[in-house]
Amino acid sequence: MNYQLEMVDTAILVIYGLVMIGMGAYFLRKTKTSDEFMVAGRGIPAWAAGIAVMSAYTSSISYIAVPGKAFDENWHPLIFALTALPVAWFVTKYVIPHYRKHKIISVYKYLEDKIGDWGRVYASLSFVLFMIGRTAVILYLSSLLLTSFVDVDIATLILAIGVMTIAYTLMGGMEAVIWTDVMQSIIMVGGLLFSAYILTTEVFAEPDFLIQRVFDENKFSLGDTSLSLSSRTVWVMIIYGLTENIRNLMADQNYTQKYSSVATEKKAKKSVWIAMLIYLPLTAIFLYIGTAMFAFYSGSGHILDPSILKGDEVFPFFIATELPAGLKGLIIAAILAASMSTVDSALNSSATVLYLDYYKKYFRPNASERSSIGFLRSITIVWGFLGIAFALLLIDAKSALDIWWQISGIFGGGILGLFLLALFNARITPAQGIISVVFSILIIIWGTFLRELPPGYTWLECTLDPIIVGAVSTVGLLFLALGFVVLNKRGK
Repeated sequence: MNYQLEMVDTAILVIYGLVMIGMGAYFLRKTKTSDEFMVAGRGIPAWAAGIAVMSAYTSSISYIAVPGKAFDENWHPLIFALTALPVAWFVTKYVIPHYRKHKIISVYKYLEDKIGDWGRVYASLSFVLFMIGRTAVILYLSSLLLTSFVDVDIATLILAIGVMTIAYTLMGGMEAVIWTDVMQSIIMVGGLLFSAYILTTEVFAEPDFLIQRVFDENKFSLGDTSLSLSSRTVWVMIIYGLTENIRNLMADQNYTQKYSSVATEKKAKKSVWIAMLIYLPLTAIFLYIGTAMFAFYSGSGHILDPSILKGDEVFPFFIATELPAGLKGLIIAAILAASMSTVDSALNSSATVLYLDYYKKYFRPNASERSSIGFLRSITIVWGFLGIAFALLLIDAKSALDIWWQISGIFGGGILGLFLLALFNARITPAQGIISVVFSILIIIWGTFLRELPPGYTWLECTLDPIIVGAVSTVGLLFLALGFVVLNKRGK
């Protein structure tokens, strides 16, 4: 389905792209050292870093998938945002003080300090490979969405968005990433609020109050409360939310690098709380839009196109058919903003990890600032084009998102478990650590691929909800590794 943009909408998108490039060029003159490229010389205000951390939580997927989930089902994604609050308390109390004390930029150095080189190498390599895939999926899905509005083939859009993001990230480093994230977040929030306002006025203007249909269908429910881990219950969402949020704020360079770009520990903690206090209501707005669209299209005056079969397709249809010219361009720019803020962060954090964990540690420990900044900019280009290349490969994939979830689950296996072992000061040998990681990866493979097996093999089947397989693998790693700790103590 293709919806043509009017001239004013196209102009807004072009201006938006030019502003992004202009911001990168502006910050180029302020990015002369490796430290400035990676953490902006630790001179970012806490509020800006907080907005940047929040933007790492959102992407073009959030813009489409979260309202779609509320349209199709209910508000259970809100549990993920709610679990971020206790995790923020945990991270600000126990994690950030350690990172600041040891002046950690690459979060994977924490693993080296606590459990050895092998942990740092495994986690950092998994992270940078994960970032290629994340970049690819975001570029592909945002370009796929944009093809509904512009008469340009998806491969050209992937290349255009990718190159533009590489350009301003390359020039301005972390400072460009954070300040463009701030601008992009303002556009994103503004677009959401406009959409929510229009939906609210339409829904409540109806004489029969269409919102009653929402209550009749129990759309504000947070999910089933039964004690099951096989479906998307409240308990499954709590487990997923806690583990994923801990991984994000403790073990993901995307997030930690942003709150490391401020001057003090107090400001780093403040930035995390700012991020959480924006992200929670933002999630509620995403969900409200999905619920309001359900009410909007329940009346006789507004009918969905018959070709729309799932909730993910409803918000783009609403944007195209209900929003006026100009506002439509702003909303599409907001979706692009959410996409580009995810990609720029992935590129900058990948370059930082490859520089600190490999180039400077193993190849050129005494590298000059000139060679360091040269490496950081070069690897940003390389990783950006790898992301573009994999995005182009996804064009013909049957289900790009499902494939990536499977691959990312395997790449991410064990990382959170290793960080928790480090936090608990668990003493294990490298061999024991590697065995524990392999065990966690095997759990992920079992939980991902061994489903709906033929008769006779059903005893091998995994019936867990797929989103908590990562949490189960983390628990498996911790139990095995702590078992090794007990054996080691008895062997002394």
